[in-house]
Amino acid sequence: MLVGMLLPGLLLHCVQPKSPDSDFLHEVNSGPKPWMSEDFTPDPDAFTFGIISDLNGGERSGIFSRAVTQLNGLDPDFVLSVGDLIDGGTEDTLILKKQWEAFDARAGKLNMPFFHLGGNHDLSNLKMQQFWENRYGPRYYHFLYKNVLFLILDSEDYTETRFQEMYMARDSALKIISGELPGNYEESTYYHMPERTFGALSLKQQKYFKQVLENYTNVRWTFLLMHKPLWLRTDELGLGQLEANLSGRGYTVINGHLHSLAHRERFGRDYITLGTTGGSQTPGDPRAIDHITLVRMSSTPRISHLVLDGILQLDGTLPTLDTSN
Repeated sequence: MLVGMLLPGLLLHCVQPKSPDSDFLHEVNSGPKPWMSEDFTPDPDAFTFGIISDLNGGERSGIFSRAVTQLNGLDPDFVLSVGDLIDGGTEDTLILKKQWEAFDARAGKLNMPFFHLGGNHDLSNLKMQQFWENRYGPRYYHFLYKNVLFLILDSEDYTETRFQEMYMARDSALKIISGELPGNYEESTYYHMPERTFGALSLKQQKYFKQVLENYTNVRWTFLLMHKPLWLRTDELGLGQLEANLSGRGYTVINGHLHSLAHRERFGRDYITLGTTGGSQTPGDPRAIDHITLVRMSSTPRISHLVLDGILQLDGTLPTLDTSN
């Protein structure tokens, strides 16, 4: 009977909190402790999100599906993209429907929300632009999550005339590459179009995001995601005006398109070009890496690039490379 009366008291004593953080319970009540700190600094506003890079422009089979499995293991709050999600480059709506359904079936295996962003393979012409809007809605948009602002830009934002010129020039360039037309790709009209590398940001889109920035001045951080590096374009269709609007706030710029992982500081902020998540790679380029990017957002972002070959499952193996996808 005495044991029965003492036992509840003993159990209570063993689990009594010994830290200001009530989640941390221990039984080392005096003397030295086998841990370095009890300052866990929990942040209820912290969150993690993932980013995938280009999987097209010559997709290598199975890699994106492996990345989906690995992202599910890492369990971020949501996943963003920087475009080139399908092969595209066609005006045939039946082909487009098949390609987008195939992509969405694979991305739909993620256990968390996924956000689409269009690249040049996704928005190659006016018909593809219309197809996107019918299926996914706006080509550029914004959202807030835990008072962090995300700007999703469309770097293929051309006039109808320029869009058609680029599409025709691209078609001719591809025929030169395939041998259907004589010539040298590096001497083609398409190769020398600035939009091929830098894209364009229409004045209408710039006005939209300027208003967004004016509406949300007290956010914790701002992320800008785009396919092509608009910040490398120096005329009025580049990122310059928005960069001026961003002055004085914390922000990070992330793009894809170049298939080679890179980082630079600009205006004291991080500008990141992602590698690939299944897209083609240039032989011999040490920065041509299949990876996913994981961002831990607390007071400031902590950004890590995780090479797919290094993200192992519980049993120490890589997820199966499903070459049917």
